[in-house]
Amino acid sequence: MSSQASQSSGVNRAKLYQLVLFPLNNGATNVYYVLVLSYIATFGANVLSLGTLFASAMVTGMRVFDAFTDPVIGALMDRTNGKFGKFRPFMVIGNVIMAVSILVLYGLTPLIPAEMMGARYAAFVALYAVWVIGYTFQTSCTRSGQTVLTNDPKQRPLFTIFNTIGSLLGMGAMQFFAPILAKSFETGYSSAEFFRALAPVGIIISVILTILAIVGIWEKDQPKYFGIGGSKAEKVKVKEYLNIIRENNPMQRLMVAGAGCKLALSIATNTTVLCMLYGCMMGNYDGLYLPMMVLGYVFSVPFFLLTVRTSQKKGQKASLMRYVSVALICYVGVLVLLLLWGRGDAFTLSLLDENGLSINLYTILFIIFFGVGYGAYYATADMPIPMVADCSDYETYRSGNYIPGIMGTLFSLVDKLVSSLSATVVGIAVGLIGLDILPTQYSPYTEGMNVVVIVLFCVIPMIAWAATLLAMKNYSLTGERMKEIQAVNAVRKDAIANGMSIEEAMKTWTTIDQVPEKFR
Repeated sequence: MSSQASQSSGVNRAKLYQLVLFPLNNGATNVYYVLVLSYIATFGANVLSLGTLFASAMVTGMRVFDAFTDPVIGALMDRTNGKFGKFRPFMVIGNVIMAVSILVLYGLTPLIPAEMMGARYAAFVALYAVWVIGYTFQTSCTRSGQTVLTNDPKQRPLFTIFNTIGSLLGMGAMQFFAPILAKSFETGYSSAEFFRALAPVGIIISVILTILAIVGIWEKDQPKYFGIGGSKAEKVKVKEYLNIIRENNPMQRLMVAGAGCKLALSIATNTTVLCMLYGCMMGNYDGLYLPMMVLGYVFSVPFFLLTVRTSQKKGQKASLMRYVSVALICYVGVLVLLLLWGRGDAFTLSLLDENGLSINLYTILFIIFFGVGYGAYYATADMPIPMVADCSDYETYRSGNYIPGIMGTLFSLVDKLVSSLSATVVGIAVGLIGLDILPTQYSPYTEGMNVVVIVLFCVIPMIAWAATLLAMKNYSLTGERMKEIQAVNAVRKDAIANGMSIEEAMKTWTTIDQVPEKFR
């Protein structure tokens, strides 16, 4: 369909390059997801010699700060409409803040003398707080910017696959380079030099991805794509946001589902957990970590395609529930295998030995269950992100308010609270078995580590997936329902553009039966 026809029908479609490039904003922020959330507890405890529990708890405690910054930044975004648009300024400012804060944190704080431990604590907290603000600035754009990119129910699911590719480029690059860099330093992840080397690598990757994402949203970041028009959105006050979310039941359910998906991903891929699994338990971190990571990505490729296909045919709710269920079932098998670990040489992972290829039945079964399960949950981990746009469009349909900023930052708040909770959970779990510092790939096996790995790698993710399925069971924004909502929003927007007040438009068109055929 031509752009003219699309405009007359109220359908806003994105060009292919826009669908491909803008989701790279998620890749840019996921670089920091690995650079900070996966390593900062280890950096604080092992490099700065801060208390292990403090360093882990700070990752979660700092999210209390987010409770104040997220709604403020969301409100600021909803009121922004300058020369450079609504979203692009926040992407640039956020990336600059994160880059500067991490360079100082990882590069300069280890130079503070050990005798000035108070200064180390203060610098760690202050710089981490500054980074959180920058992270909020940029991550909120991924969620809120989708509303202007496209509202086509068949295009929106494509955001998931390109978003996942962007995530792979950011997160995957860091997960690939980090262990390679760590091997260059004697103490690995406990080396200050490792963090000084890793930070610039991550920053360069993030900057490149951010620039590409800005190119992707450039044409769409203008007022004619903002909501249904009118001035009502400008009158929404910060104090009214809580009531908006209370009335938006789909958003409530999506926040629970998104939290479940992110909790499963953040704990199961936590560096400390993987060090204990592949290094301490299986005794071959260098030989297992990268192959298993690549294996998971390979298995995830068909699931990317399957999730998009299912989303386009049956809606994003159906797709999310189907493949989260697959992950849950497969991880029952992973759980059983880890429970059998240690009962002899046959019950351990083995890929290579001094004679070459050495794969046992235990490893084959682990590859099957882990590969399929990881592929399914990795493909669904970011699926709630494009669904935020549906909830934002539903809010416009329900109240007339176009507030993608607050919708995105509220979802982002839950996302960050849960992902940061993983570091605290891991820190507490490690402390329960008597360790003073977080294990690295070179740490020896300690009694009880297998129990910790089983709980963190399998049990908690499985509980999180169960919570996701429960929350999504009564999620109302199915594929058919979104088509109706988009049609009603389109006819209202057309009426407002022709002089009708937003209040009158809201009252005139409320159901799909009232919408002229050309807007359906």
